[in-house]
Amino acid sequence: MTDADTAPEYDRASLDSAAESTRAETEASDDVGILKTLGYKPVLHRTYTLVENFSTTFAALYFVGGVRVTFSTGIAGGGPLAYWTSYLVTCVFTFMTAAVIAEVCSALPSAGSIYLWAAESGGPKYGRLFGFVVAWWSTTAWTTFCASNTQAATNYMLSEISVFGLDFPTDSSNVKFRAVQWICTEVLLALAALMNLVPARYFRYVFWFSSGIVMLDFLLNVIWLPIGTANTWGFRTAHEAFMTTYNGTGAPPGWNWCLSYLATAGILIGFDASGHVAEETKNASITAARGIFWSTIVSGIGGLATIILFLFCSPDVDTLFSFDAPQPFVPLYAVVLGKGGHIFMNVICIVALWLNTAIAIVAASRLVFAVARDGVLPFSSWVSRVSAEGQPYNAVLVVWGVAAIVSCTILPSAVAFTSLISAAGVPSASAYGLICFGRFFLTPKKFPTPRWSLGRWSKPFQFCGIFWNGWVTAVLFSPYEWPVNGQNLNYAPIIMAIVTIFALISWWVMPEEQWLPRSRISHFVESKGAGDVDRSATAAGEDGHDHAGHGLGRGRALHLGMHRRGHVAVTTEEVEVPAK
Repeated sequence: MTDADTAPEYDRASLDSAAESTRAETEASDDVGILKTLGYKPVLHRTYTLVENFSTTFAALYFVGGVRVTFSTGIAGGGPLAYWTSYLVTCVFTFMTAAVIAEVCSALPSAGSIYLWAAESGGPKYGRLFGFVVAWWSTTAWTTFCASNTQAATNYMLSEISVFGLDFPTDSSNVKFRAVQWICTEVLLALAALMNLVPARYFRYVFWFSSGIVMLDFLLNVIWLPIGTANTWGFRTAHEAFMTTYNGTGAPPGWNWCLSYLATAGILIGFDASGHVAEETKNASITAARGIFWSTIVSGIGGLATIILFLFCSPDVDTLFSFDAPQPFVPLYAVVLGKGGHIFMNVICIVALWLNTAIAIVAASRLVFAVARDGVLPFSSWVSRVSAEGQPYNAVLVVWGVAAIVSCTILPSAVAFTSLISAAGVPSASAYGLICFGRFFLTPKKFPTPRWSLGRWSKPFQFCGIFWNGWVTAVLFSPYEWPVNGQNLNYAPIIMAIVTIFALISWWVMPEEQWLPRSRISHFVESKGAGDVDRSATAAGEDGHDHAGHGLGRGRALHLGMHRRGHVAVTTEEVEVPAK
């Protein structure tokens, strides 16, 4: 073979390498450009790929743990028939909502995205109000979730007291039990927060391990639980698993059925997590949107499989509700898997929930960082400061501190802590609905074209998202048990009202030029999105001109600059790209 024969191969390799390099540079330029339209300088290090972004929501949702925690509630609210049918409805409408949120994220991939999504969806007139309200809602949701999720891991640990018959109370009304519960919760929460202080290049493995242990938990249940069930109380019949009803809430029959959504909706709330790390994700306008949507789809399907598995393998209703433990599945596993087997299963559950908390702190800290970056919080300059490696460690410490304070409410009263965490899911569902409302009614045509677009399905999905999330919010506001008294009252509406009042006061008192000014929102909603640039380049390629996205000919890349406070100019500039 001569040099002349090999030269073309080297040329092709060089051209492919140059094209790939150009594509990466163009994607990075687009990510930076979108931030500049909002007046932000990129300071977070872009480390994560689709795998880590996907894992953020996949681990945060943790569908197996979500089903376990809500299983008893779902059975009490209508029985098996209501539980699995309501979950199917939940999946359909949650997938639609996730698609809408993913599309908005594609147009605006930044840290703490959700309140910015709300602001931009509200347009110049209502955007600032939407941004304030959702910032308060989401911060409340994620910080209380960090506390409640850690307590859930603690409950798995303390349920072993009942399994092994130890002489120690397991009733949450006992102050000794609550004291131990609080200590364990604070220790696990501290470890999860400290995990967030490792460099991003190492923390990416936490995402991988979190997703891996979720799948391990699922596979162990699929393989091990049926074997144990067959050797103990036996499987439920198809009629028992799918067609029976039950009223364990005391509510009127119709509303008792509706309360099944209390369990099913909570399993898939929190899919905005991938959006919060968008500013640390490569090619964020595509990758973060895919992470939100596909992690929700996979979690939803996995949740359905888990529900069907548990319906067939769980005991009859009376036996299920007779388990006297903070987490009923621990004694259930002890009966089915044996004491040795259930300990291994319990360790998997605890580790998965602890990692779930670590991922939740990631999402919450990016939200706090984003708000502090705008100078809104006390000591904002310190909170928004990032490390030399581009990580918001101070925001992590703030989230840890707030979640630790929330956890302290375990000590005086179990009702106080339960009341606080009962509001964890409501703000997120309300925020999703508000974003859908804004996109459908307020900015139906004035919005940057996203690279990840729903096309003709965008409007129908937005419309469905409004009513679905309104319904979920209504159900989450409902009492869980009847007759209603001070011990079983659902305080979520009261807490939500208080948080919203604080948001409205902040919106009224804070000067417009200090946070989310109308001019900045106008600049964004009227700017061209990356999707417009992609389409322009594609059209140019069809006319015989190659575009930069494929590393061919001359292309046009969007360059967004000339940032000043309250003013951003958008320009396009020719960039030279290697040609074949």
